[in-house]
Amino acid sequence: MLLTAIAICFVVLGLVIFARIKRKRRDRNIELEQHSVTAEELHSLLASRQELLVFDVRQPLDLLAYPEVIPGARRIPPKEVLEKPSLIPKEKDAVVYCTCPGEKTSREILDQALALHFSRIKFLKGGLGAWKASGYPVEPYREVFHLYDPGLTASSG
Repeated sequence: MLLTAIAICFVVLGLVIFARIKRKRRDRNIELEQHSVTAEELHSLLASRQELLVFDVRQPLDLLAYPEVIPGARRIPPKEVLEKPSLIPKEKDAVVYCTCPGEKTSREILDQALALHFSRIKFLKGGLGAWKASGYPVEPYREVFHLYDPGLTASSG
């Protein structure tokens, strides 16, 4: 009888913990969705000539696979943005995009920006793929970039 009561308590406690974790994730997803923009919305904002900064935060290999950017976008390697968030001005409207499944890199950048009280930053839902699928223009990316971190060197020995 006592073992049954203990088991029931553990099950109830487990369900309570599970429900809280699920609610916390849902609340976080709602917050992230409030800081997202669709390809159509971004296109409209850019067409209206509203002052808006667009940042391509793709990993170097992603850029190698798709060497094109949204016109007017500035590429910043995600590692640099995560190490130095001030690369994205806090006082201006900004949109970040990537090509990761689930906008992984853009969401990481957004998470850090929100933690630092940036309020004017959003991520492009669907990333560059959604932009292109909507038929919006891209331009070739012609800047030099590194597939490795030039600051790191192999140790010789």
